[in-house]
Amino acid sequence: MTEKAILVTGGTGFIGGAALRALAASGPVTHVRVLSRHPLPEFLRARGVLHVRGDLTDPSSLRGVCEGVTTVLHLASQVGRDEELCDVVNRHGTTVLLADARRHGVSRVAYMSTTSVYGHGVHRGLSEADARPLPVSAASRSRLFAEQSVREFGGVVLRPHLVYGVGDVWFIPTLLRLLRRVPSWIQEGAAKVSVICVDALGAVLSALTRIPWRGGETFHVSHPRPASFRSIVRTVCAGLRLDLPERSLPAAEHREAARREMPELTDHQHELLASDHWYDSSRIWREVRQYPGPGFASGFAHATGWYRSLLPVA
Repeated sequence: MTEKAILVTGGTGFIGGAALRALAASGPVTHVRVLSRHPLPEFLRARGVLHVRGDLTDPSSLRGVCEGVTTVLHLASQVGRDEELCDVVNRHGTTVLLADARRHGVSRVAYMSTTSVYGHGVHRGLSEADARPLPVSAASRSRLFAEQSVREFGGVVLRPHLVYGVGDVWFIPTLLRLLRRVPSWIQEGAAKVSVICVDALGAVLSALTRIPWRGGETFHVSHPRPASFRSIVRTVCAGLRLDLPERSLPAAEHREAARREMPELTDHQHELLASDHWYDSSRIWREVRQYPGPGFASGFAHATGWYRSLLPVA
């Protein structure tokens, strides 16, 4: 399957870029096409990646993009708070893309979703079969609709939790802003969460293009061993030479402080940093027959330069 055409949406983004790096790790990738509104960066063109002009917000631009393709990695999504734009990209864009895939006989579509479709609550060791989606945001609601469409098509759905690494502009940057504005632990940093390095996530996506899969399945995609926020904060602060918090606040008290000092942080986002959110991700690693890596500290060490570049200038 390695020389069959692969179409990647979101290939110029955080996760899509990691997928392309993984696909290119063994040599030229002339069999890979990237759907994008804009020309591709030079380094992708140099590796032989083909640019397919298209836009998920413009259905007419998607007609014919799946011609000659055997596998689609649908990694593009709208994650902001604009409900209309989320619907246009995530719901309708996915529907039109799947229709073109069906017209051209594509049977393999993998869609990148998120555990945020589960909404509020404390989650400890949930398996894909046990978890029940109850999305609370426009982005998650529209991505859940896209999931359902992909499964009905016969594709597979991937749900990572917190993704970090070079290119991350949400998880660790949000944590750093919160530590700067509310410099305290949340309940001693006891919460455990599922995390995955974007490079490991890219390797999973690359592996999926090379193996057969059963359609209609959903996989959690995180490191199988959850990390405590205390260990995450210690690793981040040590790597970036920042001071550790000297006090701890109960979750409710910390939330009130965060509302004052960081009003852009939603209740759901705070909840993800304050309470257990870890998921059984064992199935995906068996499926792709890969080693998930040693864990957060090792993955973060490769991205310290990226995160240091995001720190405010003193």
